Amino acid sequence: MPSSLGAELAQRGVAPDCVRTIELVRDVLARVGDKWTLLTITVLAAGPLRFTALHEQVAGISQRMLSQTLRGLTRDGLVTRTAYPHVPPRVEYALTPLGRSLSEAVDGLVCWIRDHQRDIARNRDEFDQAPAANTATRPYP
Repeated sequence: MPSSLGAELAQRGVAPDCVRTIELVRDVLARVGDKWTLLTITVLAAGPLRFTALHEQVAGISQRMLSQTLRGLTRDGLVTRTAYPHVPPRVEYALTPLGRSLSEAVDGLVCWIRDHQRDIARNRDEFDQAPAANTATRPYP
């Protein structure tokens, strides 16, 4: 079933292969832009983990949200889920080569944030201390 974006782009005359690419880019950016995805990828970069250990290391995530995040990452081929036939059952999650390449890209963003965190904090403080100037009559688009 085509998405509403796909239908709109097709109506505008965008080639079908371009429509598929645009839809995939949006889907992947939505996945990667999700804070739980980034935190999960970052934690799994250190190596495979069982669900409970992963849940403990991703601060603030609920079990339900972690399950959904892992399911989406597995669907996209970024994480593998390996179930071992033990009693009790043991399941490990690990990054795939594709997931590792995403982890490397995310590392660049994390390093940038670390390098500029003081500037960002200072800018936020300055912005917050001048509320009259920052609530000008011109609204943000």
